Amino acid sequence: MMARFVLLLLLCIFLARIFWRSVDAFIEGATGRPRARGTPQRGVSMVRDPVCGTFVLPERAVTLVNGRSRVFFCSEACRDKYRARTA
Repeated sequence: MMARFVLLLLLCIFLARIFWRSVDAFIEGATGRPRARGTPQRGVSMVRDPVCGTFVLPERAVTLVNGRSRVFFCSEACRDKYRARTA
């Protein structure tokens, strides 16, 4: 009799967990945006173009060495505008 009660209790817990996960998935799908789970993803390092303000990846950016510093640009056009302003 006790074993039957324990099994029934475990079955109820299992079914309740499935139910709540289903409800949670339904709500997440209805809102259109997933909830954050687990550890947050590490961000990517980006640099800002001083001409237009666009953020670019340093390894894909057009660069210009200005004195001792390196300046990053989203395009050659922005780099040329920067050169014209600082010349």
